[in-house]
Amino acid sequence: MTFSDLEFDYVVVGAGAAGCVLAARLSENSNARVAVIEAGGLDKDILIRIPGANVVTGTHPAYNWSYESEPVQALGGRKLYWAQGKLVGGSSSINGMMYMRGHRRDYDNWKALGNDGWGYDDVLPYFKKSETNERGANDIHGGSGPMQVSKGQGTAPVCDMFLDAAADEGLPLTDDLNKDAAQAFGHVDLTIGKGKRSSTAAAFLHPALKRPNLTLIVNAPVKRVVIEAGIATGVVFAHEGRPRVARAVKEVILSGGAVNSPQLLMLSGVGDAGSLQRLGIKVNADSPEVGQNLQNHPMYRLMYTTTKPVSAYSHVKPWGALKAGAQYVFQRRGVLSRGLFPTSGYFHAVEGDPGSEIQVCMAPATVIRRGPGVLGILPREHGFTLLLNHGSPYSRGQVTLKSADAMAHAAISPNYFSDPRDLKILTEGAARTRAIVNQPALRNVLAKELLPARSIRSLDDIAEDILATAVTHYHAAGTCRMGADTDSVVDPQLRVRGVERLRVADASIMPVLVNGNTYAATVMIAEKAADIVKAAA
Repeated sequence: MTFSDLEFDYVVVGAGAAGCVLAARLSENSNARVAVIEAGGLDKDILIRIPGANVVTGTHPAYNWSYESEPVQALGGRKLYWAQGKLVGGSSSINGMMYMRGHRRDYDNWKALGNDGWGYDDVLPYFKKSETNERGANDIHGGSGPMQVSKGQGTAPVCDMFLDAAADEGLPLTDDLNKDAAQAFGHVDLTIGKGKRSSTAAAFLHPALKRPNLTLIVNAPVKRVVIEAGIATGVVFAHEGRPRVARAVKEVILSGGAVNSPQLLMLSGVGDAGSLQRLGIKVNADSPEVGQNLQNHPMYRLMYTTTKPVSAYSHVKPWGALKAGAQYVFQRRGVLSRGLFPTSGYFHAVEGDPGSEIQVCMAPATVIRRGPGVLGILPREHGFTLLLNHGSPYSRGQVTLKSADAMAHAAISPNYFSDPRDLKILTEGAARTRAIVNQPALRNVLAKELLPARSIRSLDDIAEDILATAVTHYHAAGTCRMGADTDSVVDPQLRVRGVERLRVADASIMPVLVNGNTYAATVMIAEKAADIVKAAA
């Protein structure tokens, strides 16, 4: 294929979690010529499809942009690692595969903010459309969608012991964490089918590439959107060291995620006029909110060793590893066919206040980096790890340009805990989680609390440890905020304000971060976006 004179109806920028869905759905119209352009490479490595190999692939530099944040003031000036998928499928090819949509109130809140068509009842059909759930079709799940979703189950005895401890603490248990409940604990549904990761690349894009009207271009970073007289007419991208142009007769749709989509808008002259002019970028639309409203989940870890062989460490020992490998190779079963975080739950740190929700994710192993490579992260004793985050934090950050060079990484400033409510809520949540761990169902097998590594005597001690050790949970959103107001970056039809024939469809359009993992919501956004674009054709 030559790229000297490319013309399509739709150009989708980014073959990530959203872009793969969009490209596949738009190409269902055989008369629509669709291109999806991805800066990273193909998702060919066999390890990517093995769920249990996520311990390797999740942070592998070959598949990850491995961004680094700017210094976070509240965290003592620490810079944080910021994962972002760098291959076809994007983060859906390297994430933890947890399928947690958030709550009805999350989407109803979007609608209350003026985003008609984005309430829970409006978006539920798109969640259902995207999935084939192992439970079969019901009132909240789909049974015939491209993405495979398996019912949650524990992968070690400590998973069920943790649920028993939560019940001892007075928290309800559920067989489906996507049911609408104020507080609940259970095993997590995972985007896995027949023992393989069901990324949006595997589920949507690769089957669609059999269509002659769909083109995938990889290893091709997009440098800017071509905007002529206020209209997006295509994109400039680099391929094999040369600049290329892909023309879009109908629309350009950005699906690069919460870092790359606002960066590309700004590089294309859509952003705060003063900031763009200082970098020598021609202003096409003065939109000061581009890159603002950045939200993410700061994550705090608790870690414990156990006196009994109840964790996934059994699978690391020679006989356990041999058994796990054989189960996977011959049956696509066993621990390698499941995710690293099979069990989760959420509760209110402040009783009755949904804004104080804490999400807890459990790994039935001691997850800590002790050395390089795979061997450096594998557990060396029995134990478990709990990852905590405040579901919908109040703090807001921003993504800004460091330079006009499209190949330079943007500046990511998460501003964690800039709103003091976030630290108070996470501190209270950590104290409640430690109380869960000390219920009889778990207390009887506890050996040592590895994290926090310091002595904890009070809430102030927990808060101090959070600020010293918190990292990020990779759920970035909000930087191309959707809204009915003229200050928003995109309107409820996902059209970029100030530029015609240009939309954004990914997690960056979320006005408020959902109380959950962002993958399921991102797929929903792409499904709905595809219908919006088709209706406008």
